Amino acid sequence: MIDKLPTVKKLMRHLQQVPFLASKNMYRVTSYFLQLDDERIEQFCRALKEAKARVVLCQTCFVWQEQNEQCSFCFDKSRDSSIICVVETWHELLVIERTEAFRGLYHVLGGVISPLEGVGPKDLKIEELIVRVTSGVVELVFAMNQTPEGEATVAFIARKLHGKTVKVSCLAKGIPIGSNLEFVDRLTVGKALADRKLF
Repeated sequence: MIDKLPTVKKLMRHLQQVPFLASKNMYRVTSYFLQLDDERIEQFCRALKEAKARVVLCQTCFVWQEQNEQCSFCFDKSRDSSIICVVETWHELLVIERTEAFRGLYHVLGGVISPLEGVGPKDLKIEELIVRVTSGVVELVFAMNQTPEGEATVAFIARKLHGKTVKVSCLAKGIPIGSNLEFVDRLTVGKALADRKLF
C-alpha cells in the first residue's frame, strides 16, 4: 500500500530519522501532518527554521540558549558557581531543574561513552568539563542514567580528574519513593543497602 504513495513514503523516511519517535507511532504522526491545513504547516516549518537559526549551545555548559543572549545558567549570579551538575543531555537537566533542589551550574556532556554505538570520549564534552574544573569548583555532581555506559563515563571522567582537588559525587541509588520493596529488583535493593544513610 505505502509503495503506491511515494510522497508519503518520502515523508516517513524523514520521520524515521527522528530519534525517540517510535515506529509504532509513525503512521499516526504522518496522518497528523497530512491533516494539518496549509497555515499550520507553514507555522510549524517556520518555528522549526527559527529555532534552528536562533538557538545555539552555550560554549561553557553546552545548554541551549537564544543566540545573542547570555546563558540563563552561566550568567545567573544567584547560582552557586562552585558546584557543577553533570548530565548526559538537556532533558536530564530539565528534570533536575524541575526539582528546584539544585542551584549550582550545569555541564551537558552530550551523551555517554558507548563503544557499541561508536561514541568515544572525544565525541563528548569531557575535555571542556575538565577545563572548567578550576580552583573555584569544589564539587561535581554526576546526575547520570543508571546504565553501564553512564557509570563507565563517570569512571572515565573521575580518572581524568585525578590530582585535582574537587569532590566527585553521584546521585543516590536506591528505592524509589512510594515503591514496595517486594517489587524492586535485587540490584537496586543491593545498591540501596550499600548506600544507606543514618535516619
